[in-house]
Amino acid sequence: MTTPTRTLLVKIFGRDRPGLTAGLFDTLAAYRVEVIDIEQIVTRGRITLCALVTPPVGATEGELRATIHSWAGALRLEAEIISGTGDNEPRAPGRSHVTVLGHPLTADSTAGIASVITGTGGNIDRIFRLAKYPVTAVEFEVSGTATDALRTALATAAARLGVDVAVVASGLQRRAQRLVVMDVDSTLIQDEVIELFAAHAGCAAEVEEVTAAAMRGELDFEQSLHARVALLAGLEESVVDKVREEVRLTPGARTLIRTLKRLGYQVGVVSGGFTQITDDLKDRLGLDFAAANTLEIADGKLTGRITGPVVDRAGKARLLTGFAAEAGVPLAQTVAVGDGANDLDMLNAAGLGVAFNAKPLVREAAHAAVNVPFLDTVLYLLGITRDEVEAADTTG
Repeated sequence: MTTPTRTLLVKIFGRDRPGLTAGLFDTLAAYRVEVIDIEQIVTRGRITLCALVTPPVGATEGELRATIHSWAGALRLEAEIISGTGDNEPRAPGRSHVTVLGHPLTADSTAGIASVITGTGGNIDRIFRLAKYPVTAVEFEVSGTATDALRTALATAAARLGVDVAVVASGLQRRAQRLVVMDVDSTLIQDEVIELFAAHAGCAAEVEEVTAAAMRGELDFEQSLHARVALLAGLEESVVDKVREEVRLTPGARTLIRTLKRLGYQVGVVSGGFTQITDDLKDRLGLDFAAANTLEIADGKLTGRITGPVVDRAGKARLLTGFAAEAGVPLAQTVAVGDGANDLDMLNAAGLGVAFNAKPLVREAAHAAVNVPFLDTVLYLLGITRDEVEAADTTG
């Protein structure tokens, strides 16, 4: 058995300024140490710099200690040097990324998340911030517990703690999620498209009542769709253009799509709404895929019927699978985002299913839930930071 090598952990604390990292390693270089590990973080202008190095060559540890303390003292820094053996312990099997979104993120909720992680047998190896607005987003790197068990435990605690939590397994597959498919109504856009049509037809109250029941999973979607579309019979075809103008994108939608496209992701939408709207969104936003129902139009008017197969709950999952095959992406590397009961099959089929401001039934069944009105927060669940997004926007 090989005897563990002696090592020194050199820790520096204090006010950050340019040149500190170079200065520390210039000082260590005189002792011909080898660098085994480095970690540095700056928080509100205060630096914590750690270097794990081998013992000095041609000098004593005492001499190295004295030199480091002298260098640090001259710069009004604190220094600590700890003797030991070997490198860091390997991370335990069972590794996950836990993304926590808070608006705000409180100390109480952070303590609760950490407690749940520990309670499942997990160890928090690292924590860092992904974003400070429009929500606070932090990521915990966790080891020592199964991803599914951790996800279940945290999903139960998230509502009680007032935060949104997503848990995904570590590994290359997290960086390889190359297809994102979204629902449209109340997800990509703020509206329910059929209700916009209904307002022009003078039957908004009737349609809204049926829509709400369908989204709660209380009605068969196909039956409710036919019933709602029948109320639109006789509307002039020109109303389609008016509805397109009335559609409001969800805050953060453009940022989400723009960033995903820059990363090489393919992006699509599936909708229980209508191709007359989704095709327009596809063109405007540069989407790769779009599928929805089609309103039948004859003699310049809506007939109150749809043409072709209905895009329902099962249909959305089939379309996700088809998009993935066309994109050459395994289902395990897809992300689906939706809010209603008719999105559930799609959310469960995807590698990561995100319930966005969803009904309780959907939140409970999805892999992750986001309950803030900003669609670009989905980026944080993929490990993308706000700083990276803004840097890309600046250079782009």
